[in-house]
Order: sequence, then C-alpha cells, then structure tokens
Amino acid sequence: MPLSEEELRLLEQMERALVEEDPKFASTLRGTSIRRSARRRAVVAGCVFVVGIALLMTGAVAQQWAIGVVGFVVMLGSATIGLNAVRGQQAAAAADARTAGHPSRGGFTVIEGGKRGRTRRPRRNAGSMMERAEERWRRRREENGGF
Repeated sequence: MPLSEEELRLLEQMERALVEEDPKFASTLRGTSIRRSARRRAVVAGCVFVVGIALLMTGAVAQQWAIGVVGFVVMLGSATIGLNAVRGQQAAAAADARTAGHPSRGGFTVIEGGKRGRTRRPRRNAGSMMERAEERWRRRREENGGF
C-alpha cells in the first residue's frame, strides 16, 4: 500500500530534521561516512586542480590569456574545495577519537535529547524586535531629560 502525500511530506520533514540535528548519524544511515565523502571530494579536487594547471600552462604556451585565467580560476576553486574537504576529514577524525574514548558520549540520553554539544543560551530579553527598540528609545529619552 503506497504512502499518502501527507505521510510522504511528514517523512521528508522528519528526514530534514534528522539531518539538521545530527548530520553524522544521518550520513551513517545513508551508508556514506563523513570521512569517506570528504576523502572523495579531496581526490576529485586534486584531479580538477591538475586540469587547472594544464589549462593555465596551455594558455601560457598558446599566449591566450583567457585560457590561462580560466585555468587559474579552476585551480583556485579546486584548491578551496580540497582544503575544506581535508579540514572536514580531520574534524570527523577528531570527533571519532573524542567519542571513542568516552563510551557515555557515544549514545544519546533522554536529558540530552540527542543534542550533544549544542546548548541554547537563554535570551536576556525575549520580546520582539520592536519591543526591544521601544524599550531602548524610552531609556534614552529618560536619560536625556525627556527629549
């Protein structure tokens, strides 16, 4: 029996919430780990970087500055993506090392609710933006003698 549109919409909302709450767990459920995808991005970025070098050298040899500029932009973009991927891989390895030494951190507790490391700071003034602006305006008028 196929799912109704409302059930499909609810499942999609639940999946989005899961990915936002714990992306590592969501990627584990999908079958790809963060480290594996970061490694794959780094390898692809390295290959694209080599293509960028080839374009840059081709532009220099053929004296076509447009091809050289495109090659440089390709190199710059792939280097940025590759470095971000390597940093993500190192961060995932550090997170794995932190949770491996602490068996209590590996799972969720009822109190934590699955939000490890995320604590919400209480707001000083829970009013709307307009209420806060009006309060500031009132304080300024009182401090300046009614002007």
